[in-house]
Amino acid sequence: MTSQIPPTAPRIPPTTSRNPSAVPGGPRPDRPLPAVELRVPTDEDALHWHRVFNDPEVMEFHGGAPAELSVYEELTARQRRHHAELGFCLYTLLDPADGAVMGFTGAQPWPRDWGPVGEIEIGWRLGRAYWGKGYATTAATTALETVRTAGLETVRTAGLETVRTAGVRHVVAVIDDRNTRSIAVTRRLGMHHAETLLRPGSGRTTHCYRLEV
Repeated sequence: MTSQIPPTAPRIPPTTSRNPSAVPGGPRPDRPLPAVELRVPTDEDALHWHRVFNDPEVMEFHGGAPAELSVYEELTARQRRHHAELGFCLYTLLDPADGAVMGFTGAQPWPRDWGPVGEIEIGWRLGRAYWGKGYATTAATTALETVRTAGLETVRTAGLETVRTAGVRHVVAVIDDRNTRSIAVTRRLGMHHAETLLRPGSGRTTHCYRLEV
């Protein structure tokens, strides 16, 4: 099943990464990374996210069981607000070859009352069919770029252009201790371990990784 891109849905053109240049000093990947395309989540994307993530393996570190459609309806609506107010959000992740929805990636204010409250979280979640192909690293690198781009301000004086940064200074990624795939992605991005947390309720060990942007 593929997803048609509504003409009114803001999107980011296809991008690929041969070297995670979004990460100063970051390690070079062993192979060229695949291209991806992003769009601001639409109402329809709640259905696509629900379908793609309706898999116990995908949800193993996100509550363990597939979530109800209403969860994604609220989540996609919230991301549209973030994009309008902040210039970034958790975007729908698309395969530019056929428009198929692969998952999401991007950034948002940390949404919980524990952990790195007040900070900007980058995150990615892909359907099982897209694991092990480099998409997670591409998605995470692109997530960093969306935050950086949103924080750039161009000032023109006497015909000269000066780009200065504003806004987000660093991002975090909060990952379950057992999620070795995502932990490996943080290492490829050059993120460093900032603290270890215990998730309320489950008591699971969770790590917070940080990166200056």
